[in-house]
Amino acid sequence: MLSLPTYVIVTPARNEAPYIELTLKSVIAQTVRPLKWVIISDGSTDGMDEIVGRYTADHPWIELVRMPERSERHFAGKVHAFNAGYARMSGVQYDVIVNLDADVSFDEDYFSFLLQRLAEDSQLGLVAGRLVDVISNQSYNYKITGTEYVSGPCQAFRRQCFGAIGGYQPLKSGGVDVVAVLSARAKGWQTRTFTEKPYYHHRPMNGAKMKGARERLHTGYKDYLLGSHPAWEVFRSLYQMRSRPYVIGGVFIFVGYFWMWLSRAERTMPKDLIDFRRKEQIERLKSVFRRAVRAGSALALLSG
Repeated sequence: MLSLPTYVIVTPARNEAPYIELTLKSVIAQTVRPLKWVIISDGSTDGMDEIVGRYTADHPWIELVRMPERSERHFAGKVHAFNAGYARMSGVQYDVIVNLDADVSFDEDYFSFLLQRLAEDSQLGLVAGRLVDVISNQSYNYKITGTEYVSGPCQAFRRQCFGAIGGYQPLKSGGVDVVAVLSARAKGWQTRTFTEKPYYHHRPMNGAKMKGARERLHTGYKDYLLGSHPAWEVFRSLYQMRSRPYVIGGVFIFVGYFWMWLSRAERTMPKDLIDFRRKEQIERLKSVFRRAVRAGSALALLSG
């Protein structure tokens, strides 16, 4: 039997008092526990720190680090908080580093499962389970996104892979997790979501900053900044019309993307990664269309 890699966890969190105890209980219950878990309180004011403190008293491998309140709120702030936790891993001998959100939960064998997959395949650089939104009981449609995409709330990196991509890039507009996945694959690493192993997201997806049509408009902005192909964006807009807010959600993604395109806004990703992403998106579109043709129905295309 293969020996499992060792791992550490970093959790950047701000005002997650309603959810973080679920995450704490999930990690503590793991059959294979991390060597160290650093939770970064990014200026929390809702009592979250006190909740974490109750657990650190009984579990010395959990460390709480408090950061001061920031006047400016943006997506890059999470990267700065993560880096503060990452710095606390200096001197720890580990094989895998996990970026874990403070509003998720999972079964007791979740990390042992991921570590086993990494032990079996040395080409895997970034892995996670399938993200399920508890509020809507929905998950990503991996027939569309592909299992190569690893969603942001839990990303488990082989240490060498994380070093090769230079860590997370502090992008104020968001998409930090997308850039990390693309960078890993561009460096020759394989990335994988194991759909048979779910984990659960308790805050509504994208609900931390904006909701509804406004969130979809921002999605369109972000897709442009992160280099999505126009053909992919048209397809995505049509596909998203099936989800709440019905029709208008897809329209807002389309408007957000093409407004930025008409404005010729500067993209936030390097050109080589944009080219890499667009090539993958076109290949995925071809695959989706081939499945639709085989099914003999346009409806099959939009239902995934």
